[in-house]
Amino acid sequence: MYRHFGEVTAAGTSPLYERVSIALSESDAAMRAIEAAPARRRHPTAILAALHDLALAGRAPALAAAYAAVDSDAAADAAIDTLLGMTDAVAAIAARRQVRTDETGRYAVLYPAIAEAARRVGANAVGLIDVGCSAGLNLQVDRVGIAYSKGQPLGDASSPVQISCSVVGDRPIPTPTMPEVVSRVGVDLDPVDVTDADDARWLRACLPPDQPERAAGLDAELALAATAPPLLLRGDAAEMLPEALARVPAGALPVVTTTWALSRLPLEGRLRFLHRLDDAATHRAVAWVSAEGVGVAPAIPTMGDRRASGHSIIGLAVFGHSALRADAVGRCWSKGRMLAWLADS
Repeated sequence: MYRHFGEVTAAGTSPLYERVSIALSESDAAMRAIEAAPARRRHPTAILAALHDLALAGRAPALAAAYAAVDSDAAADAAIDTLLGMTDAVAAIAARRQVRTDETGRYAVLYPAIAEAARRVGANAVGLIDVGCSAGLNLQVDRVGIAYSKGQPLGDASSPVQISCSVVGDRPIPTPTMPEVVSRVGVDLDPVDVTDADDARWLRACLPPDQPERAAGLDAELALAATAPPLLLRGDAAEMLPEALARVPAGALPVVTTTWALSRLPLEGRLRFLHRLDDAATHRAVAWVSAEGVGVAPAIPTMGDRRASGHSIIGLAVFGHSALRADAVGRCWSKGRMLAWLADS
């Protein structure tokens, strides 16, 4: 597993982790130490993130120095030494923490879809509810700047967080601005508090040390989120939806967002989530914006696309008074770095 991770997964994206993973695979002592972690937490992403967390916390200075110098050979030696010398600490972190391998917000996908939901309902204010939110970075979607490749900027041009997205296809991204966001609520089994130093450090630890641009981007997003931290609810998505929806003030449209979160649930759990959304719309309209793999989001059309086709579908469903309108408003690739808008706006 560790050799494959180094030679295939990390190769080309993180030379540092490529070298460290292969070195760990070649050390019998390191392999035995990894067995101190629970079986489901022995994956390279978990152990490497735990080691990185110790380095960032100042508890593994030799490893931190090797990472800072981007010295692959020194990092490999220091990683083995740290793992052998702090086996219990590494195992404890891996057991307690959930790896966040792609934590940055998916703003370029969410912004136009949320604005379209508000337009369809005629809402002047929205309350955002992000399911599977982790640190709730998606909930800052109205506070970032987005530059689309066809020259359609959206969001806040003065924001410290600026992202870009390539647009493919013939239809431009719709340009309506998002209405006022009056509440931000996140639901997650293991939410991450951006105002907590240990939680924020863990998110940084989940990134490879030799990807400074990603780290800088994450730091900017964390700083922005810390100025307007969301309300975080811990628990199952379907079970917590009623409480989350109750936090959206009357007169505002609740917009529930899921970005590659429903694939973690079995079909039964996804259908239960859909039914909870429908139940919540008895007395008020509720919108659901999704970015999920083909066929993952129930009720969202697949347009004949095949599963595991390499792209995801951006869905928009509006529930209201026992009526449901569900559309596929776009396709996206690379977690939203490229998208094709499909809906008439």
